[in-house]
Amino acid sequence: MLRRNRKLIRWVVLLTCLAAMGYAAWNYVTGWAPSRDSYPVQGIVANEGNGQPRWSELGATGVDFAYITAVEGARGRDPEFQTNLAAVQEAGIRFGALHHYDLCRSASEQATMFITSVPRNDRALPPAVQMDFSEGCKSRPNRALILAELATFLNQIEAHSGTSAILLLTPDFEEEYQVSKSIDRNIWLEGNGISPDYSARPWVMWTANSQRRVRGIDGAVRWVVVRK
Repeated sequence: MLRRNRKLIRWVVLLTCLAAMGYAAWNYVTGWAPSRDSYPVQGIVANEGNGQPRWSELGATGVDFAYITAVEGARGRDPEFQTNLAAVQEAGIRFGALHHYDLCRSASEQATMFITSVPRNDRALPPAVQMDFSEGCKSRPNRALILAELATFLNQIEAHSGTSAILLLTPDFEEEYQVSKSIDRNIWLEGNGISPDYSARPWVMWTANSQRRVRGIDGAVRWVVVRK
């Protein structure tokens, strides 16, 4: 009986240690961000999944800017966009609109949705366009068509915003279509914890942690840094 109890105690201690290590690792991953010395300007991407952020708190905890999702692919307009847009300006945080591009919709249709969702604002950051593959769209057009449609989309939204857009290129999408080789725009890349290098040109913005948690917003957010 004594031997059995000792074995049980050892198992309890081991499991407790493993749980503590797991918790510490989770805290590190969800709290990590690159050094401010290397990247002084850092911010987030917010969408409807983050509820209604407390923007004043976010500004006080190191959020220098926020990209707010305006259009979410095939699902259409983000229902929280207008609320977030008003609140982020009231909090004095720099802001921009993000459009999640949908391969299953025409460029003109998507541009119309963006233009009618995002009011022109001279204080806004350049619009961001996220290019990736989504589960809801199985279409894989050839590269020439993608580049032509993307150029049409960019021309229309840039005429509305008055600034050149930035392209958020995910690794799989860039590998398939090599957008950065043919479309001359600033590039935003992704890479948790590791500075990415998968585009033809150096990135201007980097999603350094896609699972960061910060006070003032529900759930995980994409934490983004700007190259000096």
